[in-house]
Amino acid sequence: MLEDGTTFEGTSFGHERSVAGEVVFYTAMTGYPESLTDPSYKGQILVPTYPMIGNYGVPVDDEEGGISKFFESDRIHCSALVISDYSARYSHWNSRCSLGDWLKQERVPGLFGIDTRALTRRLREHGAMKGKVLFDEDEIPFYDPNVDHIVASVSTRRVIEYGAGRYRVILVDCGVKNNILRCLLKRDVRVKRVPWDYDFTNEACDGIFLSNGPGDPALCEATIAHVRRMLDRDTPIMGICLGNQIMARAAGADTYKLKYGHRSHNQPVIRPGHSRCYITSQNHGFAIDEQTLPPGWEPLFVNANDGTNEGIRHVSKPFFSAQFHPEAASGPVDTEFLFDDFIAAMSGTRGTF
Repeated sequence: MLEDGTTFEGTSFGHERSVAGEVVFYTAMTGYPESLTDPSYKGQILVPTYPMIGNYGVPVDDEEGGISKFFESDRIHCSALVISDYSARYSHWNSRCSLGDWLKQERVPGLFGIDTRALTRRLREHGAMKGKVLFDEDEIPFYDPNVDHIVASVSTRRVIEYGAGRYRVILVDCGVKNNILRCLLKRDVRVKRVPWDYDFTNEACDGIFLSNGPGDPALCEATIAHVRRMLDRDTPIMGICLGNQIMARAAGADTYKLKYGHRSHNQPVIRPGHSRCYITSQNHGFAIDEQTLPPGWEPLFVNANDGTNEGIRHVSKPFFSAQFHPEAASGPVDTEFLFDDFIAAMSGTRGTF
């Protein structure tokens, strides 16, 4: 049920409990294990536009270096999954169970047999809406996750260290995806993962990394204050997704909520003044208001579809960020070079830009 009264009926294939959240659609053809475990979907009812979901099951949860090899976090974060066609007969060499069984284990509802084309069109016309998945005669209130500070619920609660590389990076965990950790660790980096409100301003490091995460960036006041202090120094800083918005707010710019957000595998972005187009994976509901960027800052990437901001940089200091996901799993990987630029900034050399 949507907040405008529109209803869709389907068949349950997950855990049966009524839940509420923000209804959003995403357009990836593959990668549902990664999407479901992405902390940026916290509090949302997820609607894949690709009709068939579940055909390759759920992978074995192996770890490597203390990080899951196939998931973006340690649990499913979305409130519910709503799909068109559920493939109960899955097939993959690395699958351990069906998607439905996994949803039941994680206590996450799943519905199939929904006209997701009609649902997506409604969301495109009206924007992301509050909604709820109801079983039997249950009645629960609608819920907007953006009014709560949900970053605190997905961030690590303790300091965790990974790797033994040359460059010391403090990763501010606002809901970090595991593939960000993987991309850093394979580039001779030692990562210190800290909670979202951790004060890192007096710690020795070679770089600061601001992670992705869910909800309204304006609620991350402690993180914004810490980054603002670091902008007076020369320590390289890179941000992704929510980290892009936190960087902007720390610099003094404003952010705003998009109509239905960008959640897809194939969003085109371009660099202002350049003709090359990069294909990116995205998952965000808020964006930077470029008109409010202060002197010394400029757009780094722009969405080729709607002109919204996709990244910023400082014109003279080693600070830059991307609204999209250069670490995207299951792809595309057109922009993974941004991690190399971060390494170049820490080494004191010039990167791509």
